Amino acid sequence: MKKVGETREHVFFLWWLLTTLHFLSGCSESTSLLSTEARSSLPGVKLIKQKQQLVVDNSVVRVSLSKDGFVVGISYNGIDNVLPAHHDYIDRGYWDLVWNEPGGISNFERITGIKFSVVSENDDQVELSFFKEWTLSVTGSSVPMNIDKRYIFRKGDSGFYMYGIFERTEGMPAVEVDQIRVVFKLREDRFHYMAISDSRQRIMPSTKDRSTGHCQPLAYPEAVLLTSPSNPALKGEVDDKYQYSCENKDNTVHGWISDSPAPVGFWMITPSNEFRNGGPIKQDLTSHVGPIALNMFVSTHYAGKEVTMAFQQGETYKKVFGPVFVYLNSALPNSQDSVSKELWTDAKNQMSKEVQRWPYDFPQTRDYFPPNERGTISGQLLVQDRYIKRIRYQYADSAYVGLALPGEAGSWQRESKGYQFWTQADNKGYFTIKNVVPGDYNLYAWVPGIIGDYRYNATITITPGGFIKLGSLTYIPPRNGPTIWEIGIPDRSAAEFYVPDPYPTLINRLYRANSKERFRQYGLWERYADLYKKNDLVYNVGVSDYSKDWFFEHVPRKIGYNTYNPTTWQIAFHFPKVARSGNYTLRIALASAVDSELQVRVNDPKSIQPEFTTGEIGGDSAIARHGVHGLHWLFNIDVPSDRFFKGKNSIYLTPTKARTPFLGVMYDYIRLEKPPSPRTL
Repeated sequence: MKKVGETREHVFFLWWLLTTLHFLSGCSESTSLLSTEARSSLPGVKLIKQKQQLVVDNSVVRVSLSKDGFVVGISYNGIDNVLPAHHDYIDRGYWDLVWNEPGGISNFERITGIKFSVVSENDDQVELSFFKEWTLSVTGSSVPMNIDKRYIFRKGDSGFYMYGIFERTEGMPAVEVDQIRVVFKLREDRFHYMAISDSRQRIMPSTKDRSTGHCQPLAYPEAVLLTSPSNPALKGEVDDKYQYSCENKDNTVHGWISDSPAPVGFWMITPSNEFRNGGPIKQDLTSHVGPIALNMFVSTHYAGKEVTMAFQQGETYKKVFGPVFVYLNSALPNSQDSVSKELWTDAKNQMSKEVQRWPYDFPQTRDYFPPNERGTISGQLLVQDRYIKRIRYQYADSAYVGLALPGEAGSWQRESKGYQFWTQADNKGYFTIKNVVPGDYNLYAWVPGIIGDYRYNATITITPGGFIKLGSLTYIPPRNGPTIWEIGIPDRSAAEFYVPDPYPTLINRLYRANSKERFRQYGLWERYADLYKKNDLVYNVGVSDYSKDWFFEHVPRKIGYNTYNPTTWQIAFHFPKVARSGNYTLRIALASAVDSELQVRVNDPKSIQPEFTTGEIGGDSAIARHGVHGLHWLFNIDVPSDRFFKGKNSIYLTPTKARTPFLGVMYDYIRLEKPPSPRTL
């Protein structure tokens, strides 16, 4: 497939002919990577300064920007503007953020450039800057940061690049920043089909379908039941933007496809996650009804205030977010399914090419580090657990290994200020992390199937062009004694547990046939009380199957209108004998906690004093937002031997908070260990 640019001038004829021939022959080469000959035949990039706005034309797309840096128009392939011209100019393509003074209310702010400048201008590339400088006069009304919004237009590209430089200088007041993102709102009369992965794409409802008279509000504002949609095929479905979230590591390309007059795709491509907060498995929004395409750089979604960017009075800071690529493609008219597949496949191919080119060598700023100014680190991670392998070491198969700002083990998932660089090790634990921005880091890791977090015990300094070889590293996971029993898999997710069918009147058909992501259906928290009508869950070790008998969310029980009670789950097991002395170890790893306090009791569910309590933890909203994880928590609990009996024993788990149906926890993994034997101490 080949993209077709505008043919409004005769000088574009050669380019049009080349791309059409490529399309007809099935070629998927991208316009942004045209051959030297094809690119040289195109006119150079043109910057046209008009009275009210700026226009940049690179022979494929024509982009109009306001003098304060808002994208007001994108012309492509015969469509005069893919953005909604009836929207205010600041409500089409823009940067925004959410911030608050410490202890204050949240402020939503669209980032408005005060000073415009041309960074570079030649036939091959135009880069524009829209700079907002913070001053004391705007205290309380604008986030205390200097922000430089940048746009890059390159000859022959089927789109354009965006990035932002965010800076704090001495003297700026304290602030908390919860969200930084880019938003594009597309024409609703043209863009109806959304795609965010191979299995998650469909014709979507309209904004009107979510308005009064066309839908039924559900338990929170983002979720509605479509009762009278413009497309009758969508009647009876639930729409909620959080149903289309995904993890940072997978959030690389998503967007929309128009169906008239010619098929056109609009895509957000993110070639690196180094500037996003919270690490590789933090979840965030993608595209949703509007039609809207987002690029989330910082957010508290699926994590809560624990990941906010909190700056102290006078704290300095500088970071580059992006560049990201706004990509457009087109196809010859065909069936909806065929066109959608072709455009989506091409968008994925373009994403792969952008990843291969990362880091870019064309941004015109010293704050962005090009390839020759970055470093590399490599090594091998091994696991030593004397109770699960007779051999001394095992390979850290598929371990997630990353560099983030120095901190405690596992602190990377709550870190939002610095850059993070992650990779996944091979089946022998070998890893290489490339293109690392110079600076001081800790090396972190976690291994699917192995409990706990690893941190290398020294600060690592990356230098420009440097290559650090660490050799073999050993992770010793938490362990006191041999396993008596375990529930689940230590993979930081509750996906392996029982996920029920949704209510037939509250479904999103996209996930009806997609069993791996059925947890994204609305209202599953209410299904617990349907399955356990009178008595709470009891899990019998050695008999029960956690994939069938352990509900994936531990939530309150509804007992009346808007009234909920805590629920207590029981783990029942049998001891043929009990150790005479020493402590048993109960390890509880949580995949999510939502305004919860988890109390643990041993053999007495009514004991006033619990054996252990987590205290009040969590605010990741993963239950309401259709997730199987938020932030990860690990609790290691010593239980004296005299708390257990020979024969039947039980452990009781109670999340005590029950104000709403969305409070509770999700378990990742639970394990009970014997006391250590003297020879292993």
